[in-house]
Amino acid sequence: MSLTTIAPTDPAELRRAFAHFPSGLVAVAALTPDGPVGLLVSSFTSVSLSPALVSVNLAHSSTTLPRLRNQSHWGISILGDDQHHVADAFRRPGTERFADLGWSSTLDGAVHLHGATAGFTTRVDRLIPAGDHDIALLAVEDHFASPETEPLVFHRSRLRRIDREDER
Repeated sequence: MSLTTIAPTDPAELRRAFAHFPSGLVAVAALTPDGPVGLLVSSFTSVSLSPALVSVNLAHSSTTLPRLRNQSHWGISILGDDQHHVADAFRRPGTERFADLGWSSTLDGAVHLHGATAGFTTRVDRLIPAGDHDIALLAVEDHFASPETEPLVFHRSRLRRIDREDER
């Protein structure tokens, strides 16, 4: 097997290399005085069980990030394999993203999408600058999971479903 290496400073080639790692897709959302705001990220990860912490990476170029920064609580909704329509909705301008989606919010303003396979109500602990992104470290205050729903997977810039193995 031969490996081709390319200078790490070529952003397009680096993005293609990163795309080989499959991940889930999560909606990060909060309620503002103007309604819900949110974006999709593929960089969600668990950080710690005690204390309960998760993180997401948000691009500095995001037009949604400044609106999220002003909110103390964010909802994290892990998209289920039947939620391709959510990914499509989040490609629309920010003011239109939630128009056709079912959602609810906590008293603290964390927004969760209906039909998510799992979700977390989080409090923003801190934003850590990291290159052209911020790492949002989030304290988990509550969570839910739907064991009968599989997650939607993002791999090589495409949405995919997990093949279910026979459970014999």
